[in-house]
Amino acid sequence: MHSAVFLIEFGAIILGLGLLGRLAGRLHFSPIPLYLLAGLAFGEGGLLPLGASEEFVAIGAEIGVILLLLMLGLEYTASDLVSNLKTQYPAGLVDFTLNALPGAAAALLLGWGPVAAVVLAGVTWISSSGVIAKVLGDLGRLGNRETPVILSILVLEDLAMAVYLPIITALVAGMSLAAGSVTLAIALAVAGAVLFVAVRYGRVISRFVSSDDPEKLLLVVLGLTLLVAGIAQQLQVSAAVGAFLVGIALSGEVAEGTHTLLSPLRDLFAAVFFVFFGLHTDPASIPPVLLPALALAVVTALTKIATGYWAANRAGVGIKGRWRAGGTLVARGEFSIVIAGLAVSAGIQPAMGPFATAYVLIMVVIGPLTARYTEPIAAYVTRRRTPAAPQQQAGAAVPAPASRESVGTADDQGTAGHV
Repeated sequence: MHSAVFLIEFGAIILGLGLLGRLAGRLHFSPIPLYLLAGLAFGEGGLLPLGASEEFVAIGAEIGVILLLLMLGLEYTASDLVSNLKTQYPAGLVDFTLNALPGAAAALLLGWGPVAAVVLAGVTWISSSGVIAKVLGDLGRLGNRETPVILSILVLEDLAMAVYLPIITALVAGMSLAAGSVTLAIALAVAGAVLFVAVRYGRVISRFVSSDDPEKLLLVVLGLTLLVAGIAQQLQVSAAVGAFLVGIALSGEVAEGTHTLLSPLRDLFAAVFFVFFGLHTDPASIPPVLLPALALAVVTALTKIATGYWAANRAGVGIKGRWRAGGTLVARGEFSIVIAGLAVSAGIQPAMGPFATAYVLIMVVIGPLTARYTEPIAAYVTRRRTPAAPQQQAGAAVPAPASRESVGTADDQGTAGHV
């Protein structure tokens, strides 16, 4: 009987997620807010609380986080990360300063304490790579000159996660300063060692893992990822960091083949993860934190726009491209939930879950809108503020008006180079 109830509940969840994903696709919208809302509906205080399948959903959610970070690591090679770290680190520092500090300040103003401040700093800092990649594709901007700038910032954020997640893991576990320092030192040493090995021996590792049989490739990569993630978690480093480093170590045809094989699994378990996060959030707890979350969303949307504008300007991109870069970076999503989930699981701050849910729901909705409309709105405001030119005297030669595309925008469109 228990088994039958489990199958019915879990089958209903998967079917519901599939229908929600289909709806989001037709609306050209990210499915993340719909998955979160589904979790709210099935959790405590929701319309239909789960019972038998909740433990399995928890395991699936953990696998979802691991696969998210693995697939993220597969997007980059070690040389890409090292190159971006050398050339784009000023943009990364500006990104951290403008977007992490508002989250930390908000947590302190709400009286949540220093640990919650570090957690909320990460929630507001990290943009959603998945949502942004989809938006760039939908808007046809993959070849724009500002796109490499956007991707460089995302790469730096993803690399920073390898350092940030172990810090969060140590803090929420209540480790002492000495134990936390050891954990961070281990994480940095492991990350550095993996980057070194991947740069020097990446092809050897890929040949060892490679297989012409998709079944064998899937089993080896998935088994290796779960093994490394488990070892990392046992060392208090973070299972997600372990998975990310495995993805970085794989390259070439192996990375492409693994990406193709694991994408459906990633999407399935990632959806389960968002549902699981929603399960642990009481819908009745969201209204009290909605206004603070909305205020923080407005502030951090503006700071992300400023980040993108500054970074694109530094790269020599035209004015229109700078605004597009800023607007595209606004979306937050999966990693904000991953970070908040660590604090929620540890019971750091009861209001953190509802606050993060409300914040991500707002940001994942307005992110595609800012990507599309920031540049036109900025152009409109600029035209309104620019005083009209004095009327030319009769008979005087009237110079031809300069094209809008001729001032700092010739480089807004074109083939984007590799990041």
